Parts: sequence; C-alpha cells; structure tokens
Amino acid sequence: MKAMISFSNRMMQRYMPDPFLLVIVLTFFVIGLAIVMTDSTPVQILEYWGGGFWNLLEFSMQMVLIVVTGHVMASSPFFKKLLGNLASVPKSPGQAIILVTLVALIACWINWGFGLIIGALFAREIAKKVDGVDYRLLIASAYSGFIIWSGGLSSSIALTIATPGHFTENLIGVVPTSETLFSTLNLVIVIGLIILVPIINRLMMPSKEQAFLIDRSILEEADDMQAGTVDHTEMTPADRLENSKVLSLLIGVLGLSFLGFYIVTNGFSINLNIVNFLFLFIGIILHKTPKLFLEAVTISVKSASGIIVQFPFYAGLMGIVTASGLAGILSNAFISISNEETFLMFTLWSAGLVNFFVPSGGGQWAVQAPVMLEAAENLGVSLSKTAMAVAWGDAWTNMIQPFYALPALAIAGLKAKDIMGYGLVIMFITGFFISAVFYFL
Repeated sequence: MKAMISFSNRMMQRYMPDPFLLVIVLTFFVIGLAIVMTDSTPVQILEYWGGGFWNLLEFSMQMVLIVVTGHVMASSPFFKKLLGNLASVPKSPGQAIILVTLVALIACWINWGFGLIIGALFAREIAKKVDGVDYRLLIASAYSGFIIWSGGLSSSIALTIATPGHFTENLIGVVPTSETLFSTLNLVIVIGLIILVPIINRLMMPSKEQAFLIDRSILEEADDMQAGTVDHTEMTPADRLENSKVLSLLIGVLGLSFLGFYIVTNGFSINLNIVNFLFLFIGIILHKTPKLFLEAVTISVKSASGIIVQFPFYAGLMGIVTASGLAGILSNAFISISNEETFLMFTLWSAGLVNFFVPSGGGQWAVQAPVMLEAAENLGVSLSKTAMAVAWGDAWTNMIQPFYALPALAIAGLKAKDIMGYGLVIMFITGFFISAVFYFL
C-alpha cells in the first residue's frame, strides 16, 4: 500500500495539471475523438461545443452558491464552535482520518452538496486541532465521501426514474426507490463503502516524517479575516440598517418558514436549491447583521473562482459528446463485448469513462439511458439495476475527476494534484468492490 500511494502521488504531482488546464486538454481530446469516431464534421463539432457552452449555467450558479453559503455559514461564531468541538474528538491522526471520512460519507449519502462542503470544512477544523495529521490526505478523505452520493438520498438518476413523466418512462416505467436506493444491491454497496473507504484512507497514512503538515496560522488567519467587526462610532440611519439584528432575524425567519412549508408539502426531498436556501438563511441569522453577513460573503466568493471559469468548458464538452453521438458510440463499444452476466459490470465501466466528459449524473443519464436500457431489455437484464450501474459508474470515477472536487479544494486551499493521488488509489480499490457486487448480485 505504501509503495502504491507513493507512486500514485508522484504521478499526480508530476503530471496532473491545474483543473482549468485539464479541461482545456480534455476539450481538444474530445474534439479529436469526435472527429475520428463520429460522422460529425469539424464545423459541426465546433458548433456543438459553442452551442453547449452555457448549458450548465444554472448548475454552475448552484455550485458557486453552495461554496459561498457553506463558507459563510461555517465562518459564523456558532458553527466555528460546533465544528471545533467535534474536531476535538479525534486524538490521533488515524482517528482524524477515519472520523472525517465517516462524516463525509454519511453527509454525502444524505445530500451530496451538503456532504462536499461539510466534509471539507470539518477537515479544516481537524487540521487545526490534531497534531501530525497529513493535510492532503485529510482533504482527500473528506472528498472520498463523495463516492457514495449516487447511492444516496440525492441520487439524480434514482430520483429521476422514480418521478412520473421522466424522459425514459416509456422504456423503464416509474421505478420506486425500493428497487434502486433501497434495493439489496445498492445497500450492499453503500454499507460496503462505509466500511471500506475509511479503512483505505487510514492505510494510506504516511509516516510522521513524510506527512504534509499545514501551517495552522494560515488557517487561523483565514478565519480571522472572516470574523467581521462592527464600528460603534456614531452611525447614520443607513449604518443602523446595515447593523440591524432585527432585519437579519426577520428575513432569516421568513426563509426558514418557507423551508418548513416546503418540508410539510414535499417531505424531505432535498435538492441543491434547498441546501443552498438553508445555508443562505442560516448564515444570515448566525452572522446577526446584514453588514457582517455581507463581509463574510465578500471573502467567501473568492473561493468560487475556479467553478465560475471551468464549468462552462465542461458544458462545452457535454455538448460535443451528446450532440455528436460520441457517448453512444463509447457505450455501444462496451455493450458489444457484454453478455447477460457481464452487462451490468461493463455498464458501470462505460459510465465511469463517460463521466470524464459528461460530469453530471443527470446529464450522463440523458446521454446513456436510451442505449443502455435498450441493450438491457434485449439481454433480459434488470432495468433498475442497469440504471444504478450508470449511477455508480458516474460516482466511482469522480475520485479522479476534479470537476466536483473544486468546492472542497477551494475551501482547503489546495490544488487538484495534491489529493488526486489518493483519489486514484480509492478509485481502483472501490472500483473492484463495486464491480464485484454488480457481477455477483
């Protein structure tokens, strides 16, 4: 294990570019694949790329807000104390790695957006409390919890096919979550990963001499910058409004009232918009005044710069892969070597490959569903299991896909190459486990 991790980290540190450069390289790679493997002309591919460039604007804004509102909420005195107290539980680096991983796994199972932010923020707090813990592995452990999201309560594919009127209803019908999220197959994978991933992360711990330690003063200085102050000199009427606790409390109560109404009418159907809504209004209340809240927002926005620039390029990639038919060609390549016994496993692998070019669970399902469901029906394979194979394929290779790691990296102040070496090891080991479950169950 030590040799594997050392090799993996060296490779990623040496060859893993900045995520922005990576998406540029991926863009030219996908353009080349589309020219060679599809009937599309270069002009058409250029049109697909430019035409798809802004298709993820809503999702991009959601991701920006989840970073900003998560930062703002965590920078409040209440959450600093809460996370700080929880971070005092582990007494050794090994305990710290295991606890961060478990918290991230459980939080991502509940909701992936919530889990990404909470895991990274908790890891930061632990870094300030536990001596000798490797900071890069700590953040990688927080991100590793994301592997479970497609089998959790916010699984886009499982929730989509459980909703009447979804676009594949004519092929698969309306599939209840009892056949997807709460099926024996999915529960075996989820429980297995909750046991396996913390063990993997613990085994990847370097020796004390090789541990990458963060200067705690850097983290504390960043927190101090977000503390915010109130000028108690004579205030104008406008200043009084900016420092009004009553205004923040009233708008906060209004927001939480809507959340209560939403839960009563929709149940605990949590999505990114609801998570952002929750984080936003809790942040407003906890910072007490509009001025302190806005100061925290101003500082937090800096962490979202990578998302703002990079997500349109991934949308362009999706435009090429979808419109050119490249995703279908890649999927059919796996189908051509499949039989009744191996189909689900190859579906998992094909989804893992397509995920590099279409890093969106819902978007990937839209691209692969028609091809995979038709093949599954022809082979007599369970359609609900086929859907979950695509879902888990999307989650599995996210361990080395920096698209979703950007929020955690922004909070941690690290680069993708700092954690992707660990992610590569996690991907290989968990990929073997998930593949085995789909093959045997």
